[in-house]
Amino acid sequence: MKKLGFILAVLVILTFAACASSGGSSSGPAAEPFVVDLSTLDRVRNERPFTKNFDDLLIPLPRFDVDVTQYSRITIRAKYFDQNGVEIMQQDSVAMVTLILDLDDDIRGPANGPGPNTPVKEFNVGGFSGTIHLNRGVRINLKHSPDAILFQNNDASTGFIELTTLVFHNGNFSTRQP
Repeated sequence: MKKLGFILAVLVILTFAACASSGGSSSGPAAEPFVVDLSTLDRVRNERPFTKNFDDLLIPLPRFDVDVTQYSRITIRAKYFDQNGVEIMQQDSVAMVTLILDLDDDIRGPANGPGPNTPVKEFNVGGFSGTIHLNRGVRINLKHSPDAILFQNNDASTGFIELTTLVFHNGNFSTRQP
């Protein structure tokens, strides 16, 4: 009976160890996080205030020098401002973001989640219910480098959205400086 208890204990420990190590790392070799240099983007903020709910801030992405298909997670952070340019507190129902693979295809995707051309669609960027802004980000499985990011305001009081962080990574990513 002691032998059976020991075997069960070992199996439980191995199961927990396997689950803990599978939390977002890729099956391939670990790659350094790719932090997108925002100065290489045409725009990171809308020039004029949004005029309606679900107004668009489309940010085209350049062709990266890095193969982003090697990453299993993405972190996107943004700041929000009212119509007068005063920063709005991060919370649910302020803004949403969609990652777009091909600008010549459906850039909005399904209403309630990701789609074939929109592998990431997060409704509460920066809010309590959102996860894309956290260090762990959200899972991705890209076939090729994305063409753009689409931000939309979820609330008419949101006048401006500004992209502040775009990182492709495996596992957790921290913006702490050494």
